[in-house]
Amino acid sequence: MEYEVIVGMEVHAQLLTKSKMFCSCSADYANAAPNTHVCPVCMALPGALPVINKAAVEATILTGLALNTKIAERAVFARKNYHYPDLPKGYQISQYELPLCLNGYVEIENDENKPKKIRIQRAHLEEDTGKLVHMGDYSLVDLNRAGVPLLEIVTEADIRSAEEAYRYLTKLRTILRYLGVSTADMEKGAMRCEANISVRPKGQKTFGTKVEVKNLNSFRAVRNAIEYETKRHIAVLESGGRIKQVTMGWNDAAGHTFVQRSKEEANDYRYFPEPDLPPLTVSREWVAEIAQRLPELPDAKAKRFSKQYGLNAANVAILTSEQAIADWYEAAVNLYPKPKVIVAWFVGELFGIAREKGLTFQDGHVSPQNLVALLKLIANGTINRNTGKKVLAEMFDSGKAAQKIVADHGWAQVSDDTALTKIVGQIIVSHPAEVAKYRAGKKSLIGWFMGQVMSETRGKANPDVVRKLLRKILEQADE
Repeated sequence: MEYEVIVGMEVHAQLLTKSKMFCSCSADYANAAPNTHVCPVCMALPGALPVINKAAVEATILTGLALNTKIAERAVFARKNYHYPDLPKGYQISQYELPLCLNGYVEIENDENKPKKIRIQRAHLEEDTGKLVHMGDYSLVDLNRAGVPLLEIVTEADIRSAEEAYRYLTKLRTILRYLGVSTADMEKGAMRCEANISVRPKGQKTFGTKVEVKNLNSFRAVRNAIEYETKRHIAVLESGGRIKQVTMGWNDAAGHTFVQRSKEEANDYRYFPEPDLPPLTVSREWVAEIAQRLPELPDAKAKRFSKQYGLNAANVAILTSEQAIADWYEAAVNLYPKPKVIVAWFVGELFGIAREKGLTFQDGHVSPQNLVALLKLIANGTINRNTGKKVLAEMFDSGKAAQKIVADHGWAQVSDDTALTKIVGQIIVSHPAEVAKYRAGKKSLIGWFMGQVMSETRGKANPDVVRKLLRKILEQADE
């Protein structure tokens, strides 16, 4: 029997606000000493009252617009009750029945490389928990993270493979970064994923029993967990067993899931409206004002780059994968309107240098202005392409201007006809056998002669001038 996997994703993204969701404590907890970014509100001391962070609400509305959702005119915060050591109140303030954003979509390519919409069921605001630090027999609680704004984005069960899940998550991360609302860095916990996974026989309309795999902290983990659970479900069903609805964890090192607990239902959380927070009223004027802040989003930018610059799909995908990459590229094109030349050196050469060093292009010292200056030196014949690569590598490390690097090393091309004619003549006189073969019709030897001249000039000879002189002198010899 053929089966298909059904996946819905829940993503939690930490929002880039200065303060926490319901208090004025700093939300930048990454390098802070434990329990130093805390106050009576986020420590849940008696009598402390929460206040809604306007910037977090605006970031959520901005994201909702980018995800094509409808922005609610009225949203209500609720108490979601559960008891963990890092949840100081014994409940989490979240949104349940009346979230901020409903019924949107993200467009990806499916496994047949055709456009597919992954429907967004809802996107809502809540607060993060604290963090447990395990030390042998003890666990310590750090509440610096408690109360940091979280945006939860929930899809419908529209994903049909691990690869589609990967494409959805990478597209979502790109959108969040373009908007500037989250770093969406999974490895640092700024974006956390849960996958709801079930399988069913192909052609069956009803869904199978789902399991939830929690806290997947890399795209690789998401892929592997979905693939593993798909195989496990099929094996259980094929053996006549039944899938139990449970919450699973993922052991990345061992490559398998493990049962954490039985799956909670909504009524297990005993949701009820947060009595200390009024309903959130969202005017259409406010939404319109926030909509003005929307940047050009990845899909629109990709279409424009393809049409405006005539780039292939692979280069467009790289250039639009991050806002910083797209901005850098366009800054260079504005200075030197040769988009295909720039993409070859930016994506092909500069990215390659960074990759060899285990860095990103931003870790180097090459600005759009510096790259353009280098390309102009190549275009006007001051240096050749091979020398240009050496200049770029040094520029990456030092940040020196291309012209200074060329001058310091004496790398400028020799283009003087008189000097090169003498060298070419000496090479031809010194290799009569090769000249004879060339004259006999083996024209490919022009490359061998080029190599001899380049070696003699330590790579400084202008290849175009050398090729022209070789052909001229060798053809004269034929006569």
